[in-house]
Amino acid sequence: MSSHFENLLEVEKLITSFETDRGMLRAVDQVSFSVPQGKTVGIVGESGCGKSVTAMSIVRLLPQPSGRILGGHVHFKGQDLVRASDRDLRRIRGGEIGVIFQEPMTALNPVHRVGRQLAEVFRIHRQASKREAWEAALEMMHRVRIPDPERRMMDYPHQLSGGMRQRIVIALALACKPALVIADEPTTALDVTVQAQILELIKSLQQEMGMSVILITHDLGVIAETCDEVVVMYAGRVVERAAAVELFEHPLHAYTQGLLRSIPTLEMPSKSVLATIPGMVAGLAEHTHGCRFCQRMGHRDSRTAERPRIEEVTPGHWVETCPKCYQVP
Repeated sequence: MSSHFENLLEVEKLITSFETDRGMLRAVDQVSFSVPQGKTVGIVGESGCGKSVTAMSIVRLLPQPSGRILGGHVHFKGQDLVRASDRDLRRIRGGEIGVIFQEPMTALNPVHRVGRQLAEVFRIHRQASKREAWEAALEMMHRVRIPDPERRMMDYPHQLSGGMRQRIVIALALACKPALVIADEPTTALDVTVQAQILELIKSLQQEMGMSVILITHDLGVIAETCDEVVVMYAGRVVERAAAVELFEHPLHAYTQGLLRSIPTLEMPSKSVLATIPGMVAGLAEHTHGCRFCQRMGHRDSRTAERPRIEEVTPGHWVETCPKCYQVP
């Protein structure tokens, strides 16, 4: 999958599985996409589609010992992270790739002050002295717009609001000015006003630092506002990938079209019933080898039994070409 920009990250046919009582089950099934330098790539799909597992596979932060990468490549600045040593990964995580985790309360250590946790990043990755690390942490608190940062440095996570905790997690992810930031649903459980502030903060810091961003969300409104390219995932596979404008104007896969129909618009009459996609995402043990969206919709015949190929149908626009789900342009 080529891009018009120089790619910072190339994910190629990534396969991630989990060891269960029912055997090895694939959560990510040959996923491929790229992240251009300085751009934002959104990964969107319903819960259970493999978005977060894909992101955690990139930095090899899968649950152990059950989670395993069974195939594929993740090239970051020319280095394959799938085959990188643990020592290299410790240097890259937090240093060159930052992660904004989904739930800030579980991402922060409840028994340490937030200032100490932030300063530790500079101690590990920049070999700073205690004083230098503390001053750098304080400066980072200013940059993520924490009010009264000198006092907040001495607070524990439970003493902060959800929005402030999320800003601390962003500060941890961006402390060492990484080239890539993975934001895993960074506005989950926040109210609408705080969500907008957090997204604007990430966007402004991205422009300031020139970093690339992978934004994982189920909110297509957020995707439309913030992303340059979009990867649509369903049941562990990429079903469509394109520039954001192209995807919203010309969605070609039935699943993407269903997601877009579910977005409320200003033109809709009051109390309108929103469109929904029938059924649910199948569990990992129930995934079919053929088209998985057809499995959900009950379209079962010889044409949908084989896995659809993902093809570049127009320049930069990739789609799973299932005969039932692919809308020919």
